[in-house]
Amino acid sequence: MIHGAVNAAYEAVVRLTVQGPSGQAREIEAVVDTGYNGFLTLPPALVTELGLVYRDRGRAILADGSEALFDIYDVAVLWDKRLRNTRASAADATPLVGMRLLHSHSLYVEVEDGGSVVIQARE
Repeated sequence: MIHGAVNAAYEAVVRLTVQGPSGQAREIEAVVDTGYNGFLTLPPALVTELGLVYRDRGRAILADGSEALFDIYDVAVLWDKRLRNTRASAADATPLVGMRLLHSHSLYVEVEDGGSVVIQARE
């Protein structure tokens, strides 16, 4: 189970550890974004710091309807106490947890400042 909290801006935030191919790790705060159908976004500076391996280029439609291109990298995430290999799109913004990373999990959010955020694997 992953626990987090709703911040004053009404964002559901969780702390995750991301790891590069050489084992270097960094703890981040990421916003759970149910409107994002990818896995994870990370800032380009963190992608460089962790030495993530480039995988592909992706295209996304943003909330304002504009289209953006993103470089996609392999990354490991400490997810529910286990290291999980996944993909991250480089985006110059706050890290986001998307719906693909939440696949086969339940998301519970108490929508109030300081409210509980719980991500739990489905049985």
